Amino acid sequence: MTPCPRSVWTWIVPLVTGAAGLLFATSATTARGTDLRGDRPDLPALIHAREAEVARDAHRNDVLRREIAAQEQALPGGATLRTLREQEEELEERAGLTPVHGPAVRVTLDDAGLDAASLPEGVSVDDVVVHQQDVQAVVNALWAAGAEAMTIQDQRVLSTSAVRCVGNTLILGGRVYSPPFVVTAIGDQKALRAGLDADPAVAVYRDYVNRLGLGYRVETLEVTFGPSTGTVRPVHARPVTGGTASPTAVRTPSGRP
Repeated sequence: MTPCPRSVWTWIVPLVTGAAGLLFATSATTARGTDLRGDRPDLPALIHAREAEVARDAHRNDVLRREIAAQEQALPGGATLRTLREQEEELEERAGLTPVHGPAVRVTLDDAGLDAASLPEGVSVDDVVVHQQDVQAVVNALWAAGAEAMTIQDQRVLSTSAVRCVGNTLILGGRVYSPPFVVTAIGDQKALRAGLDADPAVAVYRDYVNRLGLGYRVETLEVTFGPSTGTVRPVHARPVTGGTASPTAVRTPSGRP
């Protein structure tokens, strides 16, 4: 006897039933016993409630700050603590650890741009580049003229800053800079310019500017210096035995072409 062919519904019905059961189970798990189409919360009301909560917290914070300040006043040594804080702020300003803004004078020094082949007779390469003592002369003249704050390139100049020459580059705060070298000082602009004009070491440099074409530009402007990001811990030099110090080029009014 030939078996009867199975109807297509024999396969479809179990598949549909299984899919329906899977959907019911997924819906129940997602809802976790709640109404998936329930009413949504009132968003504006939630925002207003949160704002009120933040306002209460801010008021509470203000009250606590006032209570802490009152307790500090009542503590023994409260006045001493205030004095120490004032001294700390003053020292931070003097140490260059706070931003400063004001009128300034900016001095730019640059090499002459001459190569060995184009040097005049009797002139050496050392005569047509900016040296450490040239930058230091400008820095000293500006401090002596009453500069209140200063930068070299992009670094604040502190009492622990040291300008050192390596060839025709400068090392300041562990960073190497190539010319042009820019020194900017905040203070009375007329006094700073007069200090530069009257300084004998700067006058020697200007003589080389006129004779050999070294760069020297003085500008007045308003600037803002950021706080120093370097260390303020002094670093002392230590003698090295068995070595010789490398000579540093020195400009003098005489003995030059």
